[in-house]
Amino acid sequence: MGWARDLGIRFFVLCLGLCLAGALTGCRPDRRADLVIHNGAEPETIDPQVLTGQADGRVGSALFEGLTRYDPANGRAIPGLASSWDVSPDGRRYTFHLRTNAAFSTGEPITSDDVVWSWRRAVNPLTAADYSGFFYYVKGGEALATGASTNLASLGVRAIDPHTVEVDLVNPTPFFPDLCGMRVMSVVPRRTIEQFGDQWVRATPLPCSGPYELVYWRPNDRIRMRRNPHYWDAPHVACEVVDVLSGDSPSAALNLFLTGDVDVLIDKVVIPSELNDVLKERPDFHRYDYLGTYFFRFNVTRKPFDDPRVRRAINLVVDRKRLVERITRLGERPATALTPPGTGGYTPPPGLGFEALQATNEAAYAAALRTNVAEAQRLMAEAGFPGGKGFPPFTYMFNAGGGGGARMHENIGVELQSMLREHLGLQVELRPVEWKTYMSEMSLLNFDTIRGSWVGDYQDPTTFLDCFLSGNGNNRTGWKNARYDGLLASAAAESDPARRTELLREAETLLVRDEVPIVPLFNYKGLYAYDPTRWEGIHPNLTDEHPFWAIRRRGAAPSPRASEP
Repeated sequence: MGWARDLGIRFFVLCLGLCLAGALTGCRPDRRADLVIHNGAEPETIDPQVLTGQADGRVGSALFEGLTRYDPANGRAIPGLASSWDVSPDGRRYTFHLRTNAAFSTGEPITSDDVVWSWRRAVNPLTAADYSGFFYYVKGGEALATGASTNLASLGVRAIDPHTVEVDLVNPTPFFPDLCGMRVMSVVPRRTIEQFGDQWVRATPLPCSGPYELVYWRPNDRIRMRRNPHYWDAPHVACEVVDVLSGDSPSAALNLFLTGDVDVLIDKVVIPSELNDVLKERPDFHRYDYLGTYFFRFNVTRKPFDDPRVRRAINLVVDRKRLVERITRLGERPATALTPPGTGGYTPPPGLGFEALQATNEAAYAAALRTNVAEAQRLMAEAGFPGGKGFPPFTYMFNAGGGGGARMHENIGVELQSMLREHLGLQVELRPVEWKTYMSEMSLLNFDTIRGSWVGDYQDPTTFLDCFLSGNGNNRTGWKNARYDGLLASAAAESDPARRTELLREAETLLVRDEVPIVPLFNYKGLYAYDPTRWEGIHPNLTDEHPFWAIRRRGAAPSPRASEP
């Protein structure tokens, strides 16, 4: 057994060498974070004014805050960097009162000038903020965001004194406090950005305005954050050190959760969808309704998807019930409209395929589907593609991964591929790509069709409908329609709630029944995992907001002191 003894000696020497090297370089293994969350895909950025993905946004809102933040129980706006606000009688002017103890994590005070500069940065086209459309509600915002004006001082936000910010709106906007909690409206550090430019998030230390500060970011591993000692509400930030893990393998994420190495699976994309039937029955897996819709986009700048008849035909042959019953299996509601029912008390109009979903039994549903298919085939023939003849092969793009939501995207793609081949004779190639490529290609309109989804940022139908305004950075279809834009503009200026709803429904009808740049498939069901006997502060809510600062170990009180990790 001399070889075993030799191997043992070599192993001991190697370990000793590594330990000595660690001692000499001051390296030591990190202690386990107080809270470990698996967040899904690797963030593209933590710049709150540039990020677009939901995984990115969770980290961004932990590090940076705006005038408001979100109540973990109901997802509605509550005071953030502003302790309170006043609204003028006509609803067009908001006056925010900043906290006198608001400060960046590096100790510099946060003042009204920081708010004004941050908002001007976000609305500047050079920043390339996809969410700059939220500033359309502010006077001068649309002209600046679209490049029609370059005078950033014309944005309707002013510093009245170091702790008072005044905002002038285009129209009364009762949900404006909800918008002020959006990541794009966060307060960011001017001096750091002016010094480092686009690489400012790599600055050390990074001045953060939110409940946490950045300790480090190890790509494709984790982001470690520590309670911001200068945060205005630091004593009530529940966990001192938080690790946010990333990874594309839901099976690996599930294993980490089941072995206790991860405390919270915050998103169903990190839960193997093929296990939904089993996991949804466990007491540590929690389902809930929220304002989210799954759909796919057409690139209407590419032929033949520039023809609405083609888009309507493809929409009509989609069997939505088949998708939710075979694939998602969480009780999702099939959808033909973009806006989920009940968004701010709104009822969306019926989209293409709605009538089939009203069928009372399987036979009636099958008959309605046959009627839809016949109409789709007629539309394709009218567009010049009878039986699919002459229709070019095209791709359906989706973000790929090891399972979970990514596996669901693939399975949905397979079903769509089958439906379009069977009913219209179309040849669809599935194109799986990794997350960053998916986001980049979608923004560049480098696709034929692509899977999409939207989660409402606030509880009003405009959080969905505004996405498809001609100049909105989240449109990502190439579709522009002056009538649609005009209807939403009229709705924004309308003070009568009934008339406003009528205008919104007319706009959405144009979107999901007439022009169809997108095909809605179903409304989301949320699914996250945590042990309710050990953790609290995570609540189901319609906007799917689960701020990290509110998550605490059951029975534990946060310490007002933040020590080194």
